[in-house]
Amino acid sequence: MTPAENRAILSLSLLAAFADGDKHERERAEIRRIADSLAQADGVHLPTLVQDVLMRRVQLADIAAALPDAGARQLAYEMAVCVCDADGTQSPAERQFLAQAKAALALAPADAERFAQQAEALAAMPLESAAAPATAPAATAAAPAAAPTVDEAALDKKILDAAILNGALELLPESLSTMAIIPLQMQLVYGIGKAHGYALDSGHVKDFLATVGVGLTSQYLEQAGRKLIGGLLGRLGGRLLGGAGRQAVSSGMSFATTYALGHVARRYYAGGRVLSAQLLKDSYAGLLRQAQGLQARYLPEMREQARTLDAGKVLDLVRGR
Repeated sequence: MTPAENRAILSLSLLAAFADGDKHERERAEIRRIADSLAQADGVHLPTLVQDVLMRRVQLADIAAALPDAGARQLAYEMAVCVCDADGTQSPAERQFLAQAKAALALAPADAERFAQQAEALAAMPLESAAAPATAPAATAAAPAAAPTVDEAALDKKILDAAILNGALELLPESLSTMAIIPLQMQLVYGIGKAHGYALDSGHVKDFLATVGVGLTSQYLEQAGRKLIGGLLGRLGGRLLGGAGRQAVSSGMSFATTYALGHVARRYYAGGRVLSAQLLKDSYAGLLRQAQGLQARYLPEMREQARTLDAGKVLDLVRGR
């Protein structure tokens, strides 16, 4: 991918991120933070792209003109779909934007529709049917009737396994694999809450992730943006990437965020959900640093697991099969 192609694809992703005018300012601020953290990479200055999008200096026609290759156009559309689906099913404004983007990019209707359906299925996956059985029966969402017996060793393994799986997904080049990381993280929090006797819904889990500082749209943008700029995001067997992405050295971001998220959720629900928002953020930040120190140790396991995965297995993973 050339810098010009990367700029065009990231510009479309940012347009998608801001297509929903109701998006919380907290998420918008996180997108700006990510742009600043990635900053200048391979000829792409993300803070400038964010400003261009917000000031409406970027048009769909310009993006399409910068992407003459059909594979690059499909990848751009896939990333835009994932951005819109990252925080749940699409809003009317997001659906309208994606329809306009599909028309501007002149995509093959069958390929675009097939990917959109797969992404929507991931976004709409219910937590209850997808999550693994809890280690203890759940009581009410407000508070468990009695302190449940929790298998701590099993919970440790559950968190580590989820972190390794998401690290493996980060090694895959497909857009859908990157998007699957978010629902798997939500399932992990759901399962930990249930193990401690709390019956949670997706709204509570999303609020919990936002409180600790894990945005949904912004997290997908950061994961996909790093992979794109690093040359790891593309289509297997196609001109954009081939199979090299499976053996690439990952930043380990998904391993670290999943590990930290699981352990901060464990502290929160084991302690009766009394930690303040600031304590949750501080705990998450400390656990994230700890997880970043562990990622090199588990990278061989992530690589091995990545070799057994492909895009066709992603939905089954999220379904818990």
